[in-house]
Amino acid sequence: MGPIQVKCSCGEEKCPEWAIIEVQGVVEVKPELQNNLQNLEIGRLCRPSSQETYTFTIGYHELTGSRVKLKKPLVVLKKVKHSDEDQETNPNSSSTVELDVIGVIRQKILFKTRPKALITVTKKA
Repeated sequence: MGPIQVKCSCGEEKCPEWAIIEVQGVVEVKPELQNNLQNLEIGRLCRPSSQETYTFTIGYHELTGSRVKLKKPLVVLKKVKHSDEDQETNPNSSSTVELDVIGVIRQKILFKTRPKALITVTKKA
């Protein structure tokens, strides 16, 4: 296998900005959803416009966090396989792999405190 090429089709300064969400602990998935994790919504991320804090609501738990700049930026890559045209006739022919840059991560949203419970208790009459 030869070298893997990395290309940026979005342009050096025009790559979409992504962010990492970092939580302390484990986010557990229900067993019935274990095989269907793609596009799984685990919560709601909000930032009031007047504040620099973020809230992340997962079920009945609310986390409060802040934005932190990463020391070194990361890139988000997408693997693209290009197969030779004669691969159908010759199964031993090689295919080339290319990595395409689809985003840049320069910051993370860090939730380092324990979650606040959102369960309300009703008073009995």
